[in-house]
Amino acid sequence: MSSHHHDKTHIDWDEMSPLLERGAELQGPVHRQAVAWLGEQVPAAGVRRIIDIGSGPGVMSLVLAEAFEYAEVVAVDATVPLLELARARAERAGLGDRVRTLHAELPDDFDALGEADLIWAGSSLHHIGDQRAALAGFSRLLRPGGLLAVVEGGLPARHLPRDIGIGRPGLEARLDAASAEWFLGMRAELPGAKDEIEDWRALMAAAGLAPSGTRSFLLDIPAPVPRTVREQLASAFAWQRKVLDGLLAPDDIAVLDRLLDPHDEQGLAQRPDIYLLMARTVHTARRG
Repeated sequence: MSSHHHDKTHIDWDEMSPLLERGAELQGPVHRQAVAWLGEQVPAAGVRRIIDIGSGPGVMSLVLAEAFEYAEVVAVDATVPLLELARARAERAGLGDRVRTLHAELPDDFDALGEADLIWAGSSLHHIGDQRAALAGFSRLLRPGGLLAVVEGGLPARHLPRDIGIGRPGLEARLDAASAEWFLGMRAELPGAKDEIEDWRALMAAAGLAPSGTRSFLLDIPAPVPRTVREQLASAFAWQRKVLDGLLAPDDIAVLDRLLDPHDEQGLAQRPDIYLLMARTVHTARRG
């Protein structure tokens, strides 16, 4: 695979951190709904240790700590600057005594994670080459009765009308197609990458867990959106403009450039029709 391709599929997490942090904050209502649902499956008083896999800047770690008030939450990530953000966030929230960070690279560092009553893997499993082996690793870490929650799938976010008045209609559908192509390249370059039918229920069962439910949670912020949504969309489109160059037609790149121009009346900074609609899917399974 060419180094040019690697440049496009390598993720600069330092560069991504503002995008990740603001995106997670916007999804706060979805995360709280999901965690409330987990609380129906595993009693809060029985959850003493939670591992947040691929915690990033720790937004979800704090949601978990607030919902499970007897638990220590371990924010696990392979990127030190993101863990530093998580540590600072926990301190600001007065949760520094219950939220700790752990620098670990999976799958190599599974043994460093320790046991847990609840493992949350939020859009992180697809960054591990052998997803089946990773699920088996999570299964081994769970205490009897413990719960694994894997966030994968859902629906791609939508922000714009199908016809935005510039370029060909259906821009976001073409961005999705290009992103899917980028994702294939990203997965192919992971160490030990294996193709897998992404039937998460079946994969969890194969790891020795008892599937206990799947639910999707909707985030719906209609137009006119607050400034944070506008800023988040601009960051997301700028990132896509960078990594999808070569996977998108030149006319779509030109439209992205106009959308990202703060002075363009048709751009993201000024459009009145921007919205945010997305769904996150959470798959759960229990250790017997």
